[in-house]
Amino acid sequence: MPSYELNDTIYALSSGLGKGGVAVIRLSGKAVPAALYQLAGLEAPRPRYAYFRPLRRQDGTLLDRALVLFFEGPHSFTGEDVAEFHVHGGRRVIQSVLTALGDIAGCRPAERGEFSRRAVLNGKMDLTSAEGLMDLIDAETEAQQAQALSQLSGRLGALYEGWRTELVRYMGYLEAFIDFPEEEIPPEKLAEIDAHIHTLIHEIAGHLDDHRVGEKLREGFQIALLGEPNVGKSSLMNALTQREVAIVSQIAGTTRDVVEAHLDVAGFPVILADTAGLREDAGEIEAEGIRRAVKKASEADLILHIQNSETYPSVKPLPEAIRSVPILTVWNKADLRKDLPADVLCLSAKTGEGIAALWDAVKGILNDTFGKKDGLITRERYRVALQECVYALNGALGNEALELKAEDLRMAARALGRITGRIEADELLDVIFQEFCIGK
Repeated sequence: MPSYELNDTIYALSSGLGKGGVAVIRLSGKAVPAALYQLAGLEAPRPRYAYFRPLRRQDGTLLDRALVLFFEGPHSFTGEDVAEFHVHGGRRVIQSVLTALGDIAGCRPAERGEFSRRAVLNGKMDLTSAEGLMDLIDAETEAQQAQALSQLSGRLGALYEGWRTELVRYMGYLEAFIDFPEEEIPPEKLAEIDAHIHTLIHEIAGHLDDHRVGEKLREGFQIALLGEPNVGKSSLMNALTQREVAIVSQIAGTTRDVVEAHLDVAGFPVILADTAGLREDAGEIEAEGIRRAVKKASEADLILHIQNSETYPSVKPLPEAIRSVPILTVWNKADLRKDLPADVLCLSAKTGEGIAALWDAVKGILNDTFGKKDGLITRERYRVALQECVYALNGALGNEALELKAEDLRMAARALGRITGRIEADELLDVIFQEFCIGK
């Protein structure tokens, strides 16, 4: 496990690794003024002012000519003195500047996520905001971007911190009653505390009852193509993705494993999965593919049940294990049959007929699922902590002994504090920030 020392000054490439027009190297910590002087010849630089300076090694060798910025703590991303070097984006230039920074006393390469970790430890953001920043960096669709920006703004953290503050207030009342037993406890005060706890349980339970929409938005809405062999699942997969993702063949059982493609559909992240054809008389290898198909479909958010239009209206039932998943029946090979009813979703993966109508149906489902919802739970660790909080609050309602009631409230507040980072827990920080890139 890495050792984090706030007395160290850390540096890293903050922009993407690789050749580019400009690369940004970030530096944070007590040695920033010394580094600015030794590398760029800047003494007492003006904060938030861009300088165009030559960068030199200690022996005077010119490394690059760069834009240099200084952000004085605590008015910076990390809350410490921060410098940025905007250098030319060649690999050799970047490496030479990083090496020169490493030669300055007190400077070392940053660990993964260490800049954001310092921002949390220095009170510049809470853990939910830091994780929102990570989601923003990873965002691939408009909806993911919007959700990440909302979380980065601190909206979700403010909700949890508001609940925690309420609990701390109730704990204060109970502690006062415990510490001064000679004072009579007004019955209406205890009833008021219980009423507030009831309200808080209701609010958190409503927050938890979100159908995991925030997590689906962050991780991707999963759609599985399912059906018998040779109904055109792989052809439809290629038509929907507009590239040859899956192998197409008239031989039954060609698709043996799950083939996935990540798509941006109307701003929402979608993971489309082609699966093995479902049939009973399959060989050992094909049977394994079918098992995987059923498993994938059981975990999906939507199943596109692909049928051959020539067999309409006969529909073979799906396995029992996946009947609880929402299903959209799609009749493929519509070019071979023209007498299907107007209210049937039919298409031809071969000609492209009906593909737009299928996408419209899927977009409608995505809009119904995600809509304009805000302040959603985006991680399993939030959900677990919230469930623990509700459990402790219910315990508090069931305890008449003030000491036990206060302890339950303390456990509930601690659970909320783990979400935002108000409870010091180095192990939790290590797990979270290991997911970050080096320069963030």
